[in-house]
Amino acid sequence: MKSLRQKNLGRRAELLSSTRRFFRERGFLEVETPVRVPVPLPEAHIDLLASEDWVLQPSPEICMKQLLAAGYEKIFQICKCFRKAERGRRHLPEMTLLEWYAVRQDYHELMECTEQLILYIADGLGTANAVWYQGRRIDLTPPWDRLTVAEAFDRHGGLPVAPALDEGRFDEIMGLRIEPSLGKDRPVFLTDYPAEKASLARLKPADPSVAERFELYIGGLELCNGFSELNDPTEQRRRFEAEQRALKAAGKRVYPLAAKFLEALERMPPCAGNALGMDRLAMLFCDAGSIEDVVTFTPEEL
Repeated sequence: MKSLRQKNLGRRAELLSSTRRFFRERGFLEVETPVRVPVPLPEAHIDLLASEDWVLQPSPEICMKQLLAAGYEKIFQICKCFRKAERGRRHLPEMTLLEWYAVRQDYHELMECTEQLILYIADGLGTANAVWYQGRRIDLTPPWDRLTVAEAFDRHGGLPVAPALDEGRFDEIMGLRIEPSLGKDRPVFLTDYPAEKASLARLKPADPSVAERFELYIGGLELCNGFSELNDPTEQRRRFEAEQRALKAAGKRVYPLAAKFLEALERMPPCAGNALGMDRLAMLFCDAGSIEDVVTFTPEEL
């Protein structure tokens, strides 16, 4: 008799196969980029795993955007990414990430693509327009809900977003109060992050106080982080330098700026990209309460 993990790994394999088929049918090229890179994109909230003087990628973004600048228009990959000391019920230091980019798209079209992808996977796994996760039936019928970050703070946070930022409590409130309330019965896209949390996203032309960024929540699981990509090297350099100052203040290693990446941004066309955690997606479709139930080995088993 198959163990629970064996059954889950079989379902995970089907999920990965459906994902590749979805993108191939839509004209995306599957690419493989280096896992080990000389410099990372500076992000103060991510702790890196060193590999001699280089680092193991926390995301393939640094290489994939250089491909976009070189003329590739629709690309995706499923790869291993690494983040130091991330271990918990939903976290592993080595994770499997799906990342894709399409030129001449924005975050609205990207949300539609994300919705279509997960519905395609659900159909391939025979779950139709609903999935059961941890005792709750989640209705996948499209279109999925959109909720701005400001609306989420007003509805679930107990504090508006502006004072939460001023008091340095944004991430705390997001993690403890807002995220557990999202996507319980229906998927929801959390959109329009404050400019202070723009990351590598473009600011909204009609309202530069927010970024064209979203995350998808299903069953309380944060599954992805996508945005209309910033392709202004001057603005990106300014953000990177701010991240470097934050890293230095936190006593963390500060790597040189990714010069080749910033040069590539000058040639990168308008585009949108998304990073989706495949381990968590497998948790959803396997009804697994812990990430260790959907991977072949956890760090403790090695």
